[in-house]
Amino acid sequence: MGSPNCARGDRASLLALAAAGVCTFLNVYAAQPLLPLLERAFGASKAQVAWTVSAPAVAVALASPFAGAVADRLGRRRVMVLSLLALAVPTALAGTARSLPALVAWRFLQGVAVPGVYAVGLAYASDVWQGRGVGRAMSALITGNVLGGFLGRVIAGVCAETFGWRAAFVALGALTAVGGLAASRGLPPEPVRAAGRPMHALAAMRALASRLDARLASTFAVGFGILFGLVATFTYVTFHLAGPPFGLGPSVISSLFVTYLVGAFVTPFAGRWIDRAGSRRALAGSVALGVAGGALTLFPSVAAVGAGLALSCTAAFVAQAASTSFLQVAAPRELRSAASGVYVSAYYLGGSAGGLLPAAVWHAAGWTGCVSMVAVVQLATLALALRFWRTRSERTQAEAPLPVEVASAR
Repeated sequence: MGSPNCARGDRASLLALAAAGVCTFLNVYAAQPLLPLLERAFGASKAQVAWTVSAPAVAVALASPFAGAVADRLGRRRVMVLSLLALAVPTALAGTARSLPALVAWRFLQGVAVPGVYAVGLAYASDVWQGRGVGRAMSALITGNVLGGFLGRVIAGVCAETFGWRAAFVALGALTAVGGLAASRGLPPEPVRAAGRPMHALAAMRALASRLDARLASTFAVGFGILFGLVATFTYVTFHLAGPPFGLGPSVISSLFVTYLVGAFVTPFAGRWIDRAGSRRALAGSVALGVAGGALTLFPSVAAVGAGLALSCTAAFVAQAASTSFLQVAAPRELRSAASGVYVSAYYLGGSAGGLLPAAVWHAAGWTGCVSMVAVVQLATLALALRFWRTRSERTQAEAPLPVEVASAR
């Protein structure tokens, strides 16, 4: 890719990959700004309408381990395009729901389609951008996810306020379909893999379990911790800002999601750093940034809290790029799709835990306790990475016999 044309082609391919990420995550959290409208429309409680947010996340966690095996049989690029087109259908049909259970069911089906783009996209990017370009590819995909999550909330909110909540889902479905068509034209073909019979999903899971080592297990644990910290921070900071000394209303609190854009801006540059410095150093830097961001939110100033949240989400996105980059090193080549699926499941399970587990800490120690809990989880993920995230060459050097003079010096 040394020529200008190749460079332009690579940029176009990265943009197509990012666009696929945008269109996928337009939908996952789009129901958040609609919850008050849905509460009134269906005469339901807050806990009941919250399932419109939880249902797709649960589906993502359940479907992710199997998406990779399907992609190994049909082709990763093909599955990504088909998943985007399939995702558009329940998204648009959610606007036709006549009851809350029907809406939750459509939202669940949306989540089923997401791993076909996100989890499969991790393995696809590793194959297409082999070598030192993997960090840029992972950053492009994750940046698209971040922008999609932000834009989905904004588009849903604006459409719902102007035309009603049903129009919001129809608009998102149409945009997702456009994204699927764009991906079919812009995503480059994946390299031809060695001939072999693709494994069924359960066989792939068994094969992955038999090859599971500390590097892979620690990478899954790091993914769990990354979304745990992000969800815990952005869920419980709303209670912090609604109470004294701030007393902010819902509209002002919701505007804090703009801090996601800081992470979306920084993450592509972090990709080059990951390619040069390696995943461990990048994760170490992101954890330091995340702990500092959490500490900033403890100051009784809205500006300080906003800055702290910007640092926290940036740290999470850089950590995710570093972790997914290392996943492609840690996973056996023939099992990368399966490993990506398990990683995404661990990631979303971490997000579910981040929404639930800090509740007890909040009642005991308030926002300070939640910040401390997140910091402990972040430091634990860093400890795992420092201990187990080694390339094969580093492991070989570490396990090689010491020279005689060094051994005697010990």
